[in-house]
Amino acid sequence: MLVPKFLLRLTFIAALTPAFALAGPLADAAKKAEEQAAAGDTVGAHDTIRDAYGAFAATLPFSIGKSVFVSAPPQGYGMYAARPDATFKPGEALISYVEPVGLTWRPADGGLLESHFTVDLELMDAKGARLAEQKAFGSFDFKGSVRNQEVFAKLTLNLTSPPAGDYVLRYRFRDSASGAVAISEQPFKIAP
Repeated sequence: MLVPKFLLRLTFIAALTPAFALAGPLADAAKKAEEQAAAGDTVGAHDTIRDAYGAFAATLPFSIGKSVFVSAPPQGYGMYAARPDATFKPGEALISYVEPVGLTWRPADGGLLESHFTVDLELMDAKGARLAEQKAFGSFDFKGSVRNQEVFAKLTLNLTSPPAGDYVLRYRFRDSASGAVAISEQPFKIAP
């Protein structure tokens, strides 16, 4: 099949056009931040990128970015030690580190911004039958001067005398401002 020369030229031009030229506000902010950094304005460059990312994240659907069992309580955002596996001894606490994405931030008193979400818990067997449920198992409030994206939830579940077997821990995150729901499911096993 012969391809018209003008299509070949368009393809060639498109291949040479940098992707960021069409990327929009994030690319514009990155360019501005690079200029600020080159001019010695480190803090300005940081703030430009942070604010652009916050505005971009506000357009994302509410979802779960990361959900892992951890071996100890996390010390901060991204500061955790993932468990090597999801097998627990009877009576051992199940500690989850979960990062929600796309939270809604709304204006608060004093020119601040706030975000809030709740977490419901469901414990299911391997076939999906619900064994236990608790509404508002966790509640998280954030207030600050920027749309912070480094938000996580530490959720600890203590099961008393569970029989050995396979289970699924489902956390239902609900963004209070938007009403959006995001689900985190973590399969795990209780060892005999």
